[in-house]
Amino acid sequence: MKSQDYKKIRKLTFSLIVCVLTIFIVQYTRANWTSFRGNSQLTGVANSQLPEKLELLWTFKAGDMIESTAAIVDNVVYLSALDGILYAIDTQNGESLWTYSTESSIKSSPSYQDGVVYFGDGDGIFHAVDVETQKRLWQFQTEGEIISSANFLDDNVLFGSYDGFLYCLNKNSGDLNWKYETEGYVHGTPAVWSQTDDKDIKQDYAIVTGCDSYLRVINIHDGTQAQQVDLGAYVGASPAISNFESISDTPSPVANSLWRAFCGTYGNEVLGIDLTSGDIVWHYENPERQLPFFSSAAITKNIVVIGGRDKMVHALSPETGEMIWTFTAKSRIESSPVIIGNRVFFGTTRGVFIGLDIANGKSVWEFETGSSIVASPSVADGKIYIGTEDGILYCFGEK
Repeated sequence: MKSQDYKKIRKLTFSLIVCVLTIFIVQYTRANWTSFRGNSQLTGVANSQLPEKLELLWTFKAGDMIESTAAIVDNVVYLSALDGILYAIDTQNGESLWTYSTESSIKSSPSYQDGVVYFGDGDGIFHAVDVETQKRLWQFQTEGEIISSANFLDDNVLFGSYDGFLYCLNKNSGDLNWKYETEGYVHGTPAVWSQTDDKDIKQDYAIVTGCDSYLRVINIHDGTQAQQVDLGAYVGASPAISNFESISDTPSPVANSLWRAFCGTYGNEVLGIDLTSGDIVWHYENPERQLPFFSSAAITKNIVVIGGRDKMVHALSPETGEMIWTFTAKSRIESSPVIIGNRVFFGTTRGVFIGLDIANGKSVWEFETGSSIVASPSVADGKIYIGTEDGILYCFGEK
């Protein structure tokens, strides 16, 4: 082989490697955030990364309070607010692209799936909005306010309502597949859990925690209840679901199955629940201040992170529920934390947006918004977003 030919091949090989790496990095960085907790199991863990140094890039002013979490898909932010408007916002400059108006307030976080944004409103109407036409695809009327966000499995869209029902609709037509009646408001978002039974048949379930103090496991295909767990107190948070095999590499003496749900309650506890047996395998309570948990948990292989009305963030062992560290935030934490790499971010009712080192719980970044934060963060394309009660959406990243 001639020297020039060798150099050409070497140069071409290097270029291909760079191209593949660039595509991988772009795809990894630009992972979308399509729903309230980022994925169907509601783990609150981002697949994209953030720069070490975060700076304010832009703000967007909605017409009223923001209590929901934004969805970010393909460089568009989908945001709902109490003024009854769904906003589509350019991620690059924070400018409005289009709006969709309802007749009521919106506390439900928008969820995106296959070119459609789904959310509920204060009049109990569940909306499906086509992002291409920016018009209503269909809507469905319930008998109570909808604060729950939507989750999906195949052609099914699932959400809860304050009329006490968990709903399953056809996501394309809005037709009712089934509804399951609980004994209280369904405030939180249902998680989706799939497993294979002992006959090697795949089973798909919705996991819902409600104001009736129960965790319920509902078969998504027929709306029948497979499991019911008494949590001892009502729950406003959404459950986070994880495969125990991904949490611990060694068998646990307290684990009866591979799957667990994690949630906080108004009984001042955080619980780890075996989904197959229905056993509560551990309880955690702040030893000094007993106050409710409204925030939903974020979970990884090694840690459960949850904020409380005791003004603290608690990091717990997913295996045993033992405390790893705590962080005192000086005000209540309604915002559900999000884990991005080695950091965890959340907002406080004092209006401070905070980033902690997940290894030790020490503050590594803070930003004062000046207004209470009950919304949760969302992450995509190297940026992190959060809304405040004075109606401002903040976007942080690297300038």
